[in-house]
Amino acid sequence: MNWQALVPLIGILLIIFAVGVWAGKSLRSSTSFLQDYFLGGRSMGGFLLAMTMTATYGSASSFIGGPGTAYTQGLGWVLLAMTQVATGYFVLMILGKKFAIVTRQYNALTLVDFLKERYQSKWVVLLSAISIIIFLFSAMAAQWIGGARLIESLTGISYTSALFIFALSVLIYVTVGGFRAVALTDAIQGSIMFVGTLILLIAVIIAGGGITSIITDLRVENPNLITPFGAEGTLTPAYVSSFWLLVGVGVVALPQIAVRAMSYKNSRSMHRAIIIGTVVVGVIMLNMHLIGVFARPILPGIEVGDKVMPLIALEVMPAWLAGIVLAAPMAAIMSTVDSLLLLVSSTLVKDIYLNYVQPNASNERVKRLSFGITALLGIFVFIMALDPPNLIIWLNLFAFGGLEAAFIWPIVLGLYWKKGNKYGALASMVSGVALYILSDQFFPQPFGMHSVVLPVFISFVFYVVVSIMTDRKLSANL
Repeated sequence: MNWQALVPLIGILLIIFAVGVWAGKSLRSSTSFLQDYFLGGRSMGGFLLAMTMTATYGSASSFIGGPGTAYTQGLGWVLLAMTQVATGYFVLMILGKKFAIVTRQYNALTLVDFLKERYQSKWVVLLSAISIIIFLFSAMAAQWIGGARLIESLTGISYTSALFIFALSVLIYVTVGGFRAVALTDAIQGSIMFVGTLILLIAVIIAGGGITSIITDLRVENPNLITPFGAEGTLTPAYVSSFWLLVGVGVVALPQIAVRAMSYKNSRSMHRAIIIGTVVVGVIMLNMHLIGVFARPILPGIEVGDKVMPLIALEVMPAWLAGIVLAAPMAAIMSTVDSLLLLVSSTLVKDIYLNYVQPNASNERVKRLSFGITALLGIFVFIMALDPPNLIIWLNLFAFGGLEAAFIWPIVLGLYWKKGNKYGALASMVSGVALYILSDQFFPQPFGMHSVVLPVFISFVFYVVVSIMTDRKLSANL
């Protein structure tokens, strides 16, 4: 067990625990538990908003799976990954002020709250809740696996033991602290990610003898590693371009990101978050994926791609510094896990239980149920993560695509097109999710594009056509 690397990592985790417990104290005296627990009282400033969006989006997929895939694919994957730079910009520019204003008018605490008030449909709510639960379980499993892989690589203990330690750590502070704990710890974690990835990239370049030497080594091994097309030539222009929809524009439909667009304090905070978030995401994504590619000549032959990040850090740095730097991916994973746990918990408690099971439940009962369900969800994800794949990035991207196919048009057109109605929303969600699952399983790259593109396009057509047709029928009946 590498105690020199482990001690700094444990120290940072203890700081995060302390912040979570401190934030949880305010919930005990809260008079609006749901708003405080699931939305942090809508009080985030610009820096906090930018960092919580960055840390939530920059997950195990970015910090463990991303470098692992870049290790196998080469610089082509770096180019593909940089389509994520505009994520925060698009979310806050497309949703931004209008989403915040409308959700405040609706008194909406979750994305499903917004959809419920906008479409006035029980079926929209239930279908939304089911989509969130199904796809976010996949995303949460990816984070659990990423955290366990990192601890496994650092300590040398078994994967199952590492998974147990990670799950227990996250569940304690998320269950106790709620959204406020998530937002505050995200600010700490986002800062660690920004600095840690920069330090590690510099160390990897030095260990590889400089960028020129690393590129030469990559060319000798496989010339495709330094082209935009990937090690096997599979990253075609159509596929890379379509990825921009999945991890760029389409991110507005991810519930864990969209909810942040309703939690900021004022317009100034939003504008500041757009600038800070875009810069931070750009730096982090570039650094992390370059680290994955540049690690290949230094540590050839790594079989499990998800171990590239911790192994290269331990190779090119003193153990104590590697422990501090590896707090960056651990921070990213924990911040995403806590956000996803709260999102699924709020879907079950707020969107299903309070809406359709027990609308008059007491504040105390809601508190107990929220804590209990959050903990129970973590246990279920722990079980799912016991048998992990070699590259977790595909789990995460599958979840991204499913959520975007379900929600992008009910959210965006629901905000900006008055004629959109519940029938159009239902048609869009059903067609989008069904086509995405079929495409992902049987036609993973239709016309050379990512499998999310056609479902998103067709669900748009369904939303518009069905809304217009049903609007005419309703008008004729009147």
